[in-house]
Amino acid sequence: MDDFLQQCRAVIGSQYVLIDEADRKPYETEWRQRYRGHCLAVLRPASTTEVADLVKLCRQFKISIVPQGGNSGLVIGSVPDSSGNSVVLSLRRLNKIRAIDTDNNTITVDAGCILNDVQQSADNSQRLFPLSLASEGTCTVGGNLSSNAGGTAVLRYGNARELCLGLEVVNAQGEIWDGLKGLRKDNTGYDLRDLFIGAEGSLGIITAAVMKLYPKPKAIQTALVALSSPEAALELLNLSREGFGPALTGFEFISAICLELVHKHFPDIPLPFSEAYSYYVLLEISDHESESHARQLAENVLGQALEGAIISNAVIADSMTQANNLWKLRENISMAQAAEGKNIKHDISLPSSCIPAFMMMTAQLLESHFPGCRLICFGHMGDGNLHYNISPPIGVNDQNFISNQEAINRLVHDQVHAYNGSISAEHGIGSLKRKELLRYKSAVELQMMRAIKSALDPDNIMNPGKIL
Repeated sequence: MDDFLQQCRAVIGSQYVLIDEADRKPYETEWRQRYRGHCLAVLRPASTTEVADLVKLCRQFKISIVPQGGNSGLVIGSVPDSSGNSVVLSLRRLNKIRAIDTDNNTITVDAGCILNDVQQSADNSQRLFPLSLASEGTCTVGGNLSSNAGGTAVLRYGNARELCLGLEVVNAQGEIWDGLKGLRKDNTGYDLRDLFIGAEGSLGIITAAVMKLYPKPKAIQTALVALSSPEAALELLNLSREGFGPALTGFEFISAICLELVHKHFPDIPLPFSEAYSYYVLLEISDHESESHARQLAENVLGQALEGAIISNAVIADSMTQANNLWKLRENISMAQAAEGKNIKHDISLPSSCIPAFMMMTAQLLESHFPGCRLICFGHMGDGNLHYNISPPIGVNDQNFISNQEAINRLVHDQVHAYNGSISAEHGIGSLKRKELLRYKSAVELQMMRAIKSALDPDNIMNPGKIL
């Protein structure tokens, strides 16, 4: 391996070939500290050409590659296994904003650009880049595309796939495909872009992308509403789609226990209601007319919902501070769960119409098999994505409860499958859900996926052991 490492140093410089354990550790460790693998080295190129040269070397020496962006994924997809036979190829030094075209409403960025930096660059050009995630201060655009990230604005703008117009990719042979055209129509055969989006680095390495921009809204209106059931939330969603139309940007479903945990562990975040309700929805509209128009629109739709007994209460934010506090209630749910103890997480999607029935049936099954377990359900109901997490009963040791993870996963995922849903809505498969995929994908689907992998990466050097 000395010859391989020496040639890597010749390509990118000695200081960017990390072999000491202390230097490798942050790249080998999943960010929640739940898993650590081992790699031969961490390689930190600064250009697409350097990435291509490193891939050629890895192919020559038969060394597998684990591409890595911000390493903020949730399915152990961006860290190496324990063999020590692979390299981590970090794209963090590929971090330039290449171009902004306000006439075409596009921004071209390196894959290692931090999502928040892309949002800010768009804002500086009086445009909106709408992808927004809890990890936007650390995650990278390449990682967002490789996992087809979702976030809070999918309802209006779509997930990462819908926001991407073109890619630059280094394939498994070390060749560079330049697909950075920025076209909204290009019907010239297979859409290669879509092969690499969501592939988690298993087919090639995304090095740059052309992403869509949008006009900045004139006003954003945020509201938190209280309601009695998931059925009522679905009714409110339908009313909101009719009343707000394309202005409806976010529709976040929150069960009561979520806000209880946030209030317990983050008491400085104010609760807008003096009494507790069974469920809540945080909704947001983006208006291109005016603040007053957005306010009137929100009051009209929520007024209809109150009159029709769809909702029990509502608060419409009067200021940016109040809007931010409402979003803090949603954004701190995961942190509150972590402070409460270990829990069993599920990132699932369902047809929105099936969510109430799924929740009722799955809750009954869980209670019958694991009495007293606490269901912490929240997420992007507007696009059918729920974070359906199970905490131990009060007083039960969380580590003992976690021993039920395989059985609970099976129960929840079988229910998801029965309702024509997906076991991974926005987090991906990685190595964490690889075995689960075998249960829920058909033989035909798996055969086609393996055929694509074999055709594009015949030597299996691109993030092996992930997805398939």
